[in-house]
Formats: sequence, structure tokens, C-alpha cells
Amino acid sequence: MSSGKVLLGVLIGATAGALAGILFAPHKGTVTRKKIVRTSGAFADGVKEKFDELLEDISTKYEKVKNDVTEFAEKKMSKPVDTKDAKTVQN
Repeated sequence: MSSGKVLLGVLIGATAGALAGILFAPHKGTVTRKKIVRTSGAFADGVKEKFDELLEDISTKYEKVKNDVTEFAEKKMSKPVDTKDAKTVQN
């Protein structure tokens, strides 16, 4: 069977399926479109909530790392340096 015939069969099948779906739809087109809009709105709200949670989680982790690094740097900066060792390293 040639690829042209297979492609034609797939297109005819897809067209027949779409036509059957429209003919046997349980609601009018306007009702179906309203349901799609409501569902997509709820989906968008859910995605926004998840994105906000992700941003909050990232911000919290960023602040923790920032504080940890600051504390580490402060501990290292406040540690006294032995001047004898510093002279030996320079030579």
C-alpha cells in the first residue's frame, strides 16, 4: 500500500470522526463553548496557583542560602589572622 493511500485513509477517518462528534454532541455549540471557557479558566487559575507556589518556594530557598552564605562569610571574616603565617605565605 502506498503512503498516499494511507494518508488519504487517515484524513478521511479523521474527518468522519470529527463529523460524528459534532452530530452526536450532547449539547449545543454555545453550551459547549461556555463549558470550554469555564474549564480553561479553572485550569489557568490552577496553573497560576502552582506557579505562585513555585515562586514562593524558590524565594524561600534563595533567602535561606543567602543567609547561610552571609553567616559563613561573617564567621570567616571575624576569625583572627595569624600574622606570622601571613608573612610566610607571602615569601
